[in-house]
Amino acid sequence: MLAGKGDTVSLLEREDRLGGCMFTDEITLPGYKHDVMAATFVLFLTSPAFAELGDDLSRHGLEFCHTPHPTAVLRRDGSRLVFSMDRKANAASFDAICQGDGIRYLADMGELESNAEFLFSVLGGEIRSAKGWRGFAKEAFRRSVKGLSAWAGNSLVPARGWLETTYSSELVQALWAPWVLHAGLTPESTFSGQMGKVIAFALEAAGAPVARGGAGSAVRAFKSLITERGGKIFTGADVESVRVKRGRATGVETVCGKEFNASKSVICSLAPGQLYGRLLKGHSFNEHAMASAFRHGRGNFQLHYALDAHPEWKADGLRKVALIHLADSIDSVSKSSNEAERGMLPETPTICVGQPHSLDASRCPEGKAVLWVQVPDAPRIIKGDSAGQIETEAMWTAETKEAFADRIEMLLSDHIKDFRGIALARRAYSPADLESLNVNLVGGDPYGGSCTVDQSLFWRPFSNSSEATTPVRKLFHIGSSTHPGPGLSGGSGYNLAKRLGA
Repeated sequence: MLAGKGDTVSLLEREDRLGGCMFTDEITLPGYKHDVMAATFVLFLTSPAFAELGDDLSRHGLEFCHTPHPTAVLRRDGSRLVFSMDRKANAASFDAICQGDGIRYLADMGELESNAEFLFSVLGGEIRSAKGWRGFAKEAFRRSVKGLSAWAGNSLVPARGWLETTYSSELVQALWAPWVLHAGLTPESTFSGQMGKVIAFALEAAGAPVARGGAGSAVRAFKSLITERGGKIFTGADVESVRVKRGRATGVETVCGKEFNASKSVICSLAPGQLYGRLLKGHSFNEHAMASAFRHGRGNFQLHYALDAHPEWKADGLRKVALIHLADSIDSVSKSSNEAERGMLPETPTICVGQPHSLDASRCPEGKAVLWVQVPDAPRIIKGDSAGQIETEAMWTAETKEAFADRIEMLLSDHIKDFRGIALARRAYSPADLESLNVNLVGGDPYGGSCTVDQSLFWRPFSNSSEATTPVRKLFHIGSSTHPGPGLSGGSGYNLAKRLGA
């Protein structure tokens, strides 16, 4: 966007490839294309960044693949609930399970729609800007101060409170409980109920799209657009320090000693520890202590399969679903996340199974399949195994990784006919592996830091954060560690680009 307005832009990437968490590779067998980390673009499709850049990215080859069934939940007893992009159909299926749940779902979505303009400005906009404060004043005038306070208080309800007081069916509760994990929260986290509603709304509106050919195709489209607009891209450019003169950022220097001058601004997309503990290491700001105290969340565990045939689920109606959670209830999700937060390998982890081949046939040879399996509940530092079966050390070892992958595979085998018979190859990534792929995934945390309310919204990454600014003039901080947080929306970069005149 900045290059599009005529600025001279240089993009420096530490790794030898662009994209951060977005990359596609044949990590199991030739011909099987796996999204190693990020895979689903629902928040990008619903973002203002896509509204502005979507046509240009399409011109550069970015195409999304869809299914009318973005998600489902599957329980150990074989019961399942499939969610569609049709609101009336969803309400009918909820009511068929438990009369009244469908009506309550319509009420939830209707209430969210009535507050959408203000809610999404808070979740995605620059809430500490003059525009943000005007938005709060407008809402206070519309609702009254008391009414706005009541709305804010209701928004803080945890997902457990929302689900248990709204839906009678445990199956409906189990459908939404795992989704808050993908927002870096748990069913007990403050604000997770509101995030659950937002996710339901987004999945219904945009589905769970994947990029044709893999997430790497999105990176290639962005690269092509940047270069078309005159931007220069440097990979393998590991920035060691930000140069500061008279309190202003004037450029950066790489570990190889190469200097890049910046006449307008320096923009850093990385974790707070990298910015203050490394790039600004020679300086002393209050933010250095804040960066040291910044908390990262649970780790992520990725498991990828190349399959000899499409998986045959024992429960019907799941073949064309984009993302399937294996979870029994709110309690099972809570148990898994709590065990991981306490440093334990979960006994029965909450598992998310992606079926990209069902949306995009180009991911594998004809008649074959790939599975993208994610456990959002993996300990960063291991203290033990909740089941008492896996020998562990404090850090992830190859043996611990494969033993935990075996546990996940056993759970998959309970639901997919002859799963081990059709599994040709697998590749596991522990939280430690993910951090080695991307230094900003501290402890394998894919969300840029804990997303509890004290590290969200006004207070992300720090209590004094505002509009991507830092204590150094013309040095800006963006990325998932900053507001509006994780999710591939491009929100922080978009907001800053707009502030800088794009």
